[in-house]
Amino acid sequence: MNFESLLEESARIHGHLCPGQVLGVKMSVLGLKKTGIEDPKGRDRKNIIVFVEMDRCAADAVQSVTGCSLGRRSMKFMDYGKMAATFVNLKTGKAVRVIAKEDSRGKAKKCFPDIGDKYRAQLEAYKIMSDEELFDVMDVRVEIKPEDMPGRPLRRVRCEKCGEYVQDMRDVVRGEKVLCRPCAYGGYYKPEKLNREGAKDAK
Repeated sequence: MNFESLLEESARIHGHLCPGQVLGVKMSVLGLKKTGIEDPKGRDRKNIIVFVEMDRCAADAVQSVTGCSLGRRSMKFMDYGKMAATFVNLKTGKAVRVIAKEDSRGKAKKCFPDIGDKYRAQLEAYKIMSDEELFDVMDVRVEIKPEDMPGRPLRRVRCEKCGEYVQDMRDVVRGEKVLCRPCAYGGYYKPEKLNREGAKDAK
């Protein structure tokens, strides 16, 4: 894998080049290497799942390099707020978690002390810093449930409260009722009540 080509493609997809893009590309190359994935967008495309722990620039870079995505169910988003990602080889079971080192920020500044913009300094430094300087690598075990695997949904049911359909076994049984998660636990949205004509009620 040619680093410059991967970085260029990642920046094109993301919309701009930034330190997070550099980290995400290098993180992905390292994770793929450690798990034995040589052709993630070709012959190995069905053998990889990636768990990203951040919804930041690096996540786009991981998607660009690995070809994994939410829509293909080969990328899983874990809302941990950490600059880390876990790469899983489904064929062998080998999995590694790659974590960006916090002290790499300080080292980046030392690499380019004459660059006043710290983000620009990080961008340029991350390009030349070694994997050992940038990342910690953790061998891990990841158990992926059948309902979380790529492929057709294993089940599709109707929520008995809101009437919407739930797939991939995300439904919840409360008492004798089958509910979606928002109806069972509360969701990120709150429906506005409609009057009989379908217009929003005045507040």
